[in-house]
Amino acid sequence: MDLVLFGIQGSGKGTQARKLAEEFGYELFETGAALREIAKTDSDLGRTVKSTIEAGHHVSADIVMDVLRTAVLAQRKETQMIFDGVPRNTDQMVPFEAVLKEAGRDFRCIELHVDEGGAVQRILKRAASEGRKDDASEEPIRLRMQLFHDKTQPVIDAFRERGLVTDIDGEGEVWEVYERLKEAVQ
Repeated sequence: MDLVLFGIQGSGKGTQARKLAEEFGYELFETGAALREIAKTDSDLGRTVKSTIEAGHHVSADIVMDVLRTAVLAQRKETQMIFDGVPRNTDQMVPFEAVLKEAGRDFRCIELHVDEGGAVQRILKRAASEGRKDDASEEPIRLRMQLFHDKTQPVIDAFRERGLVTDIDGEGEVWEVYERLKEAVQ
């Protein structure tokens, strides 16, 4: 069964997803990483994605779903996947489920819960060490966190109503959170 990881920016979901992928052999689909790779290209799509990301906004659902569909259909059905960063809003929810249904895949969701102030500081620290301009100041980070509450939380709530969400305390050392996550996955 595939996993969809949710959590505000800086919740550690990317780190935890990579750890799960490494230990259990999941194929990881990181929406942000996929879009940052596209943003590096000198194409109309690359420039559009780059300017959208730098402004602190989300890329359109159509673009995200095209990238997602290509990635999902490229996997063997036996290969479990982790989705980090999708579906991000209700516009992506129905097409996300349609892509997984088309590929014959089932999923469940995990939401990591962390303190927002601490998450902002982690993102700023990471941006400084990695040279990521899209995370170099607090304003676009806070904007994306507000978008998470406004746009992504309704998706999580809808999945929760269907019994598809497990909540995980995302506070603490990486290994502590990972132990809680592994227990939930197994």
